[in-house]
Amino acid sequence: MTRVRSMRADARRNHERLLEVAAEAFAEHGEGASLDDIARRAGVGSGTLYRHFPTRRALLEAVYLDRIEAIAARADVLAAQRAPGEALVEWLNELAAGMIRVRGLRALLGPAVADGGPAAVSACGDAVRGAAARLVGAAQAEGTLRRDVEPVEVLRLAHGVATASELADGEGKAIRRYLSLLTEGLRAGTGS
Repeated sequence: MTRVRSMRADARRNHERLLEVAAEAFAEHGEGASLDDIARRAGVGSGTLYRHFPTRRALLEAVYLDRIEAIAARADVLAAQRAPGEALVEWLNELAAGMIRVRGLRALLGPAVADGGPAAVSACGDAVRGAAARLVGAAQAEGTLRRDVEPVEVLRLAHGVATASELADGEGKAIRRYLSLLTEGLRAGTGS
């Protein structure tokens, strides 16, 4: 956030106000919230919004970076508290629940679980992929996770579980059940 601190005071206020209003708009309308409406509600012109955040994705990342970093940090907390396989499952549960609870988060994480490309390269993607890699590696070393499972595959599956659970009841109540069904197939000894 050094960029924000080095801005003029009025530019910094605009930046912070845009983030505040965007968070409210994304919570209300999801990732498709109108950028023009966000600018209007923040009391700035659309040009000001685009100077600070040239794309919708840039604005989503700025709004949700702290939440993504907190989700990634939870991986290390859970790894310190639980056996590796249990830590992975609990983290996936929290990740999937977060994708439902925080509107727009799933759209932001989608490119993070995609293969390559510039959209996948971001602070958000790096944090989540790094957390998944640590947990997957530990569960594989423990012998509770198949050796042929890649961290990005686990992230894609969590993304799918969040989507399926939201479709089932709109609130994600089925996440634990779906993760249980999923992790049975990921256990060591069940495949390659």
